[in-house]
Amino acid sequence: MSAVHLQIAGGIAMLRLDNPARLNAFTPAMLEQLVAHCDRLDRDGAARAVLLVAEGPRAFCAGADIGAWAGIPPAEFARLWVRGGHRIFDRLARLPMPTVAVIQAHAFGGGLELAAACDLRVMAPGATIALPETQVGIVPGWSGTQRLARLIPEPLLKEMALFGRRVSAERALAAGFVAEVAEDPLAAAQAIAGKLLETSPRATEVAKYMIHAAVGEDRDAMIEALGSGMIAASADKAEGVAAFAAKRKPVFPGT
Repeated sequence: MSAVHLQIAGGIAMLRLDNPARLNAFTPAMLEQLVAHCDRLDRDGAARAVLLVAEGPRAFCAGADIGAWAGIPPAEFARLWVRGGHRIFDRLARLPMPTVAVIQAHAFGGGLELAAACDLRVMAPGATIALPETQVGIVPGWSGTQRLARLIPEPLLKEMALFGRRVSAERALAAGFVAEVAEDPLAAAQAIAGKLLETSPRATEVAKYMIHAAVGEDRDAMIEALGSGMIAASADKAEGVAAFAAKRKPVFPGT
């Protein structure tokens, strides 16, 4: 049974975690469902924006389900669980359309790392964020010490990762990690996403690629995507393809 759902309406996609009994903690099946939905979003191009939401009043996402990883041998833990989680969260981060995490309740560990993979975050006033991994003898494994280090100040990250302290929505807003704190974070996120319907889809996508290249989010792929997109619109590319199909020497116009 799926615990991650995707709905698209009016150009806005809703990517929803639906495992509230387990505080939306990730299982291997949920991770695979998430990446499958990301592949669909990238492939069909029907959405202008993606809202990442979660069911239940207690947690946006409590991270990875301890029962899913506690018994994994060390080598497999590093290779399958940690690297696999990175692959899937990176897939979310690199969607071409903007993404907004709607943090209606607490986001801990992998749940915080999931929210960090989105472009913007909106939090409810009573929600908190935390990296509690050291309390169970592990360390953040899905970019909590890497992507988060680009998004929040080092002292605040150390406060969470080393000391296990929870950070309020207000402090997250002051640190720039959160775009808005709202009593109804979903409505606030929908208003933000709605503005995208007034913008150029292609310009928004390219702007996201440019920013990702600047901050090191898959820089190599972003640079090549920008260059390839530019050359694909050129007369030279059209002439090269036509010449190949006609089995003749191309005459490039240089435009």
